[in-house]
Amino acid sequence: MEEFFNKTRIYFGSGSLSHLLAYQSQRCLVVADPFLVQSGLIGRVTEQLQEFEIFDQVVPDPPLELVVTGIQALLAYRPQVMIAVGGGSAIDAAKAILQFGRQTQELKGQSLTFAAIPTTSGTGSEVTSFAVITDPKKGVKYPLVDAAMRPDVAILDPQLVTSVPAVIAADTGMDVLTHGLEAYVSTKATPFTDALALQAIRDVFLYLPLSVQAKAEPALDDAKAQPRARMHYASCMAGLAFDAASLGLNHAIAHNIGGKFHVPHGRANAILLPHVVRFNAGLSDYAQREFSPAARKYAELAEMLGFGGVSVRTSVRNLLRQIDRLQQQIQMPQRFRDCGIEETQYQAAAEAVATGTLSDSCIATNPRIADRRAVAEILKQSY
Repeated sequence: MEEFFNKTRIYFGSGSLSHLLAYQSQRCLVVADPFLVQSGLIGRVTEQLQEFEIFDQVVPDPPLELVVTGIQALLAYRPQVMIAVGGGSAIDAAKAILQFGRQTQELKGQSLTFAAIPTTSGTGSEVTSFAVITDPKKGVKYPLVDAAMRPDVAILDPQLVTSVPAVIAADTGMDVLTHGLEAYVSTKATPFTDALALQAIRDVFLYLPLSVQAKAEPALDDAKAQPRARMHYASCMAGLAFDAASLGLNHAIAHNIGGKFHVPHGRANAILLPHVVRFNAGLSDYAQREFSPAARKYAELAEMLGFGGVSVRTSVRNLLRQIDRLQQQIQMPQRFRDCGIEETQYQAAAEAVATGTLSDSCIATNPRIADRRAVAEILKQSY
């Protein structure tokens, strides 16, 4: 027997921030990064509240030390509601703070509502049981997985992403595509996760170039804002898909590349994506007649997206061409050396990256078993 379930109630569209009025009579701890406070964007959230405190120490790739500091703030303020506002780092930090905070004697057994409000369109963290925390000393990112970390409420207000710079829209958009593709071929995929992943993938190909081209403005009109809105919803749908189906080799490697070299997560995923798709598909020569389940699913996906071919092989190749075309459209770096990583440093870290990849929890649901040699080859191709 299988199950598809997600407890998060999703509010989306223009005016969805008004749901926060439901918390006016409650003490709210708002978790965000300093930029949201300095830019004034946090005001769109806090203007809906009456009693609140802001914890604004979130940094990219939140480290273990930040979680400890956040738990101290949580215990000191004792909120009834925690509201995470920002990109994946803010939401992941809030998840870890709340998860470990609930294990303390002071909060054990207490009810606390958790709401997540993304201001970027990539991680889908607002609906997932995943969080990623970094150990900067070891240069390793640790994915945490626990259903208790799923937010109770997610608020998707497109106006919060209209001012996102093009480079961030590109990075986060490729994260959405990777989430969708990995969930689609995961060994835990189901018809329900396939439907969500397919819609997210379709929307990335349709709307990501337009979203990147949209000029960052505080308030775009509806026609211009639509690509940003569709990418915002696609991010959430991909999150729902991979929360149930999990991810794969792409994320396992990206977590370790990001931990070592601080490449933005979506960008690392994008660079790895074509090489991981090729590995998972396992295409050999033109005489090949038997294809892996992953190759068949990639081919099926290409067909549904409108660029299928006359065979499984040509359909997979067409999918790869479309990924390459998309990356060129949004000016995405396609090699790690284009990210400023020195070759000697990259090679020196390869062994540690491979070790971390093979112990990453995401690799368990990859459709093709990867060994150290396979990871090393993908790293070589990606540089």
